[in-house]
Amino acid sequence: MKPTPPPENPLLSLVVNILIPVLILNKGGHFISSQFTLLVALCFPLAYGIQDYLRRKHKNYVSLVGMVNILLTGSLALMSLNGIWFAFKEATLPVILGCLVLFSARTKSPAAKILFCNPHVLNMALIEERLTLLGQESLFDKILKRTTLWLSLSFFISATANFLLALHIFEDIDSKLTSEEQMKVLNGQLAHMTSLGFAVVALPLMVFSGVLIYKFLKRVSVLIDVPVDSLMKS
Repeated sequence: MKPTPPPENPLLSLVVNILIPVLILNKGGHFISSQFTLLVALCFPLAYGIQDYLRRKHKNYVSLVGMVNILLTGSLALMSLNGIWFAFKEATLPVILGCLVLFSARTKSPAAKILFCNPHVLNMALIEERLTLLGQESLFDKILKRTTLWLSLSFFISATANFLLALHIFEDIDSKLTSEEQMKVLNGQLAHMTSLGFAVVALPLMVFSGVLIYKFLKRVSVLIDVPVDSLMKS
């Protein structure tokens, strides 16, 4: 049997793949050129994705998302595009992720199964044993697919909220300003989007996801006649 790969630290992944690159893009222009800022920001998710693959032999999709986000942001900045383009950029990734999650509902590995059925968090041995004993595997699959559909909806809501928020923040920059002044204005808009994006978009979605996980656990608990507490890995 192949050894089980070590679990990933989700907090470290988000910090290295998302937070640090965004901070570099927002503030790096004050110290180094915009081209070099983009290169430095790209190094973090790229290095993390490579080491994670070598260590766990798994593709790291958070690293991939982080790299795509940086490439889009940096490319728009280097082309001196702003306004509506950044609004579309902010909506693009959630739409892509939502479509991937929605498509996964038609596969044998729906996103809810990948995200929620973590053997390091849930007692999957007990769940699978009870499902087999009660002959409820097909109903469990339906729960996974239904939860996946709700999960995809959360990404589409995120895309809409991101687009509207970015449309408000990323106003057109005066072309009469020098390149350095335009970059400072854009960095300020990026920083504003990052801070408001958490309060306006990310925080409500975290609550939505928390409710979704709770509903999932309650449905599984009723399905296999086991208390929710017993579903958790001790």
